[in-house]
Amino acid sequence: MSRSRSKRMDFVHEFEGPQVLDGLLDLAGTSHDTLTVLTHMRQALAEGRPSQEVIPSLFEREPRFESPELARRLFQNLLGLWDLVQEGKSVRLEDGPRPPRPKKQKAEAPKPFAPGEPDTAFVEAAWRYLEDDEKARVRLHDAFENKQDALLGELDAAGLTDEGYAVARHLLFELHAMLELGWPQGLASVASKAMREEPGTEAPPVPAALTAYADEALYEAEQDEEHPLSPEELEKVRPLVKRGMVALWSARKG
Repeated sequence: MSRSRSKRMDFVHEFEGPQVLDGLLDLAGTSHDTLTVLTHMRQALAEGRPSQEVIPSLFEREPRFESPELARRLFQNLLGLWDLVQEGKSVRLEDGPRPPRPKKQKAEAPKPFAPGEPDTAFVEAAWRYLEDDEKARVRLHDAFENKQDALLGELDAAGLTDEGYAVARHLLFELHAMLELGWPQGLASVASKAMREEPGTEAPPVPAALTAYADEALYEAEQDEEHPLSPEELEKVRPLVKRGMVALWSARKG
């Protein structure tokens, strides 16, 4: 038996772009272009009409082509376009390469403040860096958990509500991360006793920029619309954050 020279062409729904479809529509003798076809299809879909009704309505009379291949290609493109509309996908009406996506500007770590103290500009830059750079935030959070077991243990034992604990923990993490970013030598682990008030122990002063940041964060937690801290809970959280901040500032190495 001789092998047939003709191969059956699979009918595949495929929208090849507006330039191709516009040419096929012109050969079919219709005044529609891709944009008007797209408009008709979207309206029909909103009205619940099927493709079997919509596509024939695009032609005033039955389209005729020089070859079955052109007819097949026209309906492949029309059904491909219909599929895109039905799936809610975007349709490009301009040919050519896609414009490059704007690259997200990489967040830059703030310059260290050592051997001095952090100011408001540093604190703002460090906060934005933690917000924008997920990898850096995760790395610094892991460092916080690995180094500050004793500090976290004191928080666990403080009898806070879930909201109070979450606020205190997150705020102390941010302060720890800011100090790690600004002090290249890093921080030592905080001892449990550093989180406890002891009579006669004078705490070293903490930079005003860090104190202001903590005060603002606690104020926002109290004013939160969904889970505000109660005044009673805030009275428990505030001294814990203060002692934690003092302990972290004192834990700078070198």
